[in-house]
Amino acid sequence: MRRGILLAVGVGVMLGAGADRAAGQPATGEAVDPAAELVGRLDLERYKATIKGLTQFGDRRQGTRRNRDAVDWIEAWLDEVGCATERLHYTYETPPPRPRPPIRAGGARPLNPTEPTPTGGRIGRNGSGPGGSSIFGYRRRTGVIRDPMLQPDEALRALNMEEPVDGPRSQVYCTKIGSTRPDEMYILGAHMDGHGFGEAANDDGSGTALVMELARILSAPDVRTERSIRFALWNNEETGLNGSRAYVEQRRERQGLEDPPGSGRYPEPRWLGMIQHDMMLFDHGAPGPDGEVSPVQRREADVNIEFQSSSELAAESRDLAFVFKAANDAYATDYPAMVGPHMTNTDSTPFMNVTPSISLRENERGMHIGAGWDPHWHQPTDRYDTFSDDDFRLGLNAAQTTLAAIAQLAGAAIVEP
Repeated sequence: MRRGILLAVGVGVMLGAGADRAAGQPATGEAVDPAAELVGRLDLERYKATIKGLTQFGDRRQGTRRNRDAVDWIEAWLDEVGCATERLHYTYETPPPRPRPPIRAGGARPLNPTEPTPTGGRIGRNGSGPGGSSIFGYRRRTGVIRDPMLQPDEALRALNMEEPVDGPRSQVYCTKIGSTRPDEMYILGAHMDGHGFGEAANDDGSGTALVMELARILSAPDVRTERSIRFALWNNEETGLNGSRAYVEQRRERQGLEDPPGSGRYPEPRWLGMIQHDMMLFDHGAPGPDGEVSPVQRREADVNIEFQSSSELAAESRDLAFVFKAANDAYATDYPAMVGPHMTNTDSTPFMNVTPSISLRENERGMHIGAGWDPHWHQPTDRYDTFSDDDFRLGLNAAQTTLAAIAQLAGAAIVEP
């Protein structure tokens, strides 16, 4: 039997055993469930405050002063909560533009929802496929805002005005060292850069704050883990996953090497899995016939856990995804989780053929987000005050899901500080 299936089944049993103790109350004679105890340390207001702290740097677009200031701030924040930081350095050069393929006759579709499609329908319902049909149902236009004048807040517009310059880049990570198996590691990631002339509160302040909050909780003096956990805040995601690609290129071959020999130190423990968090807040449903999205979180909102079915480690990644689904079932307080097979366009992609890899999101990236389910994606409206507590709570439930799962996978325990 594959190791991945054994891992999923074993952890699933442990998670199931913890389901009846989700409030952290042990049965008579039993110890406190570490996963429940740690999940109980998550707090909505602290999560919101961390997102708010990130938004002071505007959209944190790579290659700008605001991005570098945000990297410095994240580094100081992690050091302060006891997770000693390191940086990975690389150079980014804008690639030459790729030629666009010619549009076939009849292939162009109108972008205005009020304009008729070739079949006489509207862009919300038709117009993306042969004969005007669509696999998305109702949809709305998506894209990246490139005009700073579309940001009505003058102070935020001024903060975001500087354009990127190619050159050196850096990104921050910190590590919880395993007590008995320091040579093995799970990676929890999110990208800290954004664009669109807003505050990148959701994309991806929501994921960055989630990883930072988990670093805070798991770095507490009374928390011990058998295996190591790395908390990585990628840069240059919006330019093509360049920060996470640089990490894989520089550190893949260093896995499991003791340095110096005999020291018990492993600068790059062997990767057991990579878990990415990218856009955690907004699940308001599909656009309607007019292209508009509901202003409130839908009743069916859930945490999407994705693996890539075309990866070389699809089966192992699927098993990891269902470990996280079981953790959500047992420990999340408000929103359920679902598993999907189409992980795409996020920083787990460079890892997916090297180690089991999944991503957690607000929606399915390949279908929902691309069809306009989040109207604030890469827009000036991606701001902290755009989102409600129901939205922030969805992100908190994703944090509960990851924290419970990683506590089990890494062998977390609560000890005397």
